[in-house]
Amino acid sequence: MALTDLQCKGAKPQAKPWKLVDGGGLNLFIAPTGEKYWRLRYRFLGKEKTYSIGRYPSVSLVDARKARDKAKEMLKDHIDPSLAKHQLKQQAKLDHDNTFETVAREWLEQGKEKWSARTGKDKITRLERDIFPQIGKLAIKNITPKILLAALRKVEARGAYDLSKRLLQTCSEIFFYAVRTEICPNNPALSLKGVLKTRPVKHLSALEAKDLPEFMSLLAQNKARLFPQTLLAIRFMLLTFVRTSEMIYAKWPEIDLQIKEWHIPAERMKMRRPHVVPLSRQAIGILQELKAMARHEDGWVFPSVLNPRKAISNNTILMGIKRMGYRGRMTGHGFRALARTVLDETLHIRPDYIEHQLAHTVRDPNGRAYNRTAHLPERHKMMQTWADYVYGVQNGKVITGRFG
Repeated sequence: MALTDLQCKGAKPQAKPWKLVDGGGLNLFIAPTGEKYWRLRYRFLGKEKTYSIGRYPSVSLVDARKARDKAKEMLKDHIDPSLAKHQLKQQAKLDHDNTFETVAREWLEQGKEKWSARTGKDKITRLERDIFPQIGKLAIKNITPKILLAALRKVEARGAYDLSKRLLQTCSEIFFYAVRTEICPNNPALSLKGVLKTRPVKHLSALEAKDLPEFMSLLAQNKARLFPQTLLAIRFMLLTFVRTSEMIYAKWPEIDLQIKEWHIPAERMKMRRPHVVPLSRQAIGILQELKAMARHEDGWVFPSVLNPRKAISNNTILMGIKRMGYRGRMTGHGFRALARTVLDETLHIRPDYIEHQLAHTVRDPNGRAYNRTAHLPERHKMMQTWADYVYGVQNGKVITGRFG
């Protein structure tokens, strides 16, 4: 006979466990402690088994019967309900353990050999600051494009458009890792391609060719009273037109004064490829002055004046240029734009030579990127021509003509 709720409530504990039978294998197990549990007896593959449904009264008689009927349907489909329940519990535990932050840190650990220490630190810092507080504790498989976009929009709202896109790329790589390791069914970041805002175009401040004579004159006069090392750093950056971060961390073992070349390692380059900078006579002269001031043969080429154990800072270059009277008119990066314009329009140097020297990606007809030594003899000549031009305009000379 089917049970009633009154019978379930009134069932009293006895010295030994006992049960009330409802039907279809469902029974209410009453323990000597007074606790009551719904259980279902069934057979699967010829073996008698017990399926635990839940505790009464948290699971009512009506709900217990629904669970029994659902288990019976599973048995018809040759599914063991006890095993299915165990798998669900395991999956729930995995979902609880596999949060976005957990998987992201695992991905970072797996990939640390591929990146420089600085790159790895940047990745984790950005995630800890902008992503983990938003979605770090969520099960990675439950993160939808909408959830991820909401986290990225907060970064975008600060005007950090480039950072929001870098974070999207990093998140996409984390989701790809989760998909490959069968933690996550798909990559929601793929749906957000083209959704984030783009930084408004704002060209970096740079001098024009007509401004160079005055700039060189002010450097020579040093009315701004810059430290000698700062003056030399600005001159060297003008002559080599490398990125500021590439220059300020230069060390003496990278420079070969005999063959007149500076070999910048891949980890300091934006494109993560080693780069060769041919050195003009004028650049060699600057390096010789700096060498005479150096305290360590393997130390920084441009050490901080206040703390020689550290490299000169990016801000030192920028503030030096500002003190010369070029606030808002020139930056360290502006030397690259100036050189590119003059080399092309005034000195008529082949654009591919210039692009190679700027460390931009230049590809051959087969789509392969040229190596770091491509056109190196021509680039040596080009860098000397550029240095002669720079120092020529300081002395009132006008240098034009065709190169190569």
